[in-house]
Amino acid sequence: MLAAFSVAPSGGEGTDASVHDAVAAAVEIVRRSGLPHRTDSMFTTIEGEWDDVFAVIKDATEAVGEFGTRVSLVVKADIRPGYTGEIDGKLERLEKAIGAREES
Repeated sequence: MLAAFSVAPSGGEGTDASVHDAVAAAVEIVRRSGLPHRTDSMFTTIEGEWDDVFAVIKDATEAVGEFGTRVSLVVKADIRPGYTGEIDGKLERLEKAIGAREES
């Protein structure tokens, strides 16, 4: 499965509009997990088995909870049994499709 998630703290004393320290704590957990992953400006996507992926998301969410009194979590999942390597495979197929369109 692929799961894209975004987690951010809110509330608490001294919180401001920037959440980079909290996001850094979450991304550290993702990186230590050993699961294939990719982080961009809005989401972190990880790939693996259901229980492994959601255990990482849970740990990352708990880490972000240290930065505020409330946590917002958004998750989008692509569950496709029997497929692996889709974190790169989907992008490779997209680029191939774009290249084919540009050639025509």
